[in-house]
Amino acid sequence: MTDPSTILPSLRPDSKDPAVVLRDVFGHGSFKGLQEDVVRHVTQGGDAVVLFPTGAGKSLCFQIPALCRPGVGIVVSPLIALMRDQVEA
Repeated sequence: MTDPSTILPSLRPDSKDPAVVLRDVFGHGSFKGLQEDVVRHVTQGGDAVVLFPTGAGKSLCFQIPALCRPGVGIVVSPLIALMRDQVEA
């Protein structure tokens, strides 16, 4: 298995700050909408269920905390159920 530290950009010591990770890893100058609230909550150890529209930045809500915290992040994405619901609608 590949060590993730060998494929991720080199993170500075202060990179536990979500805003630093947003800028240095993802190249964005600021969060949009409620992203920052969700990211900070999850980074501090909270759980979240995020229901944002397409393009609102849901992915960063789990990607940034995964980079800021030790351990493994678990993401549940009901993609097949969502596709089925859209077809049946």
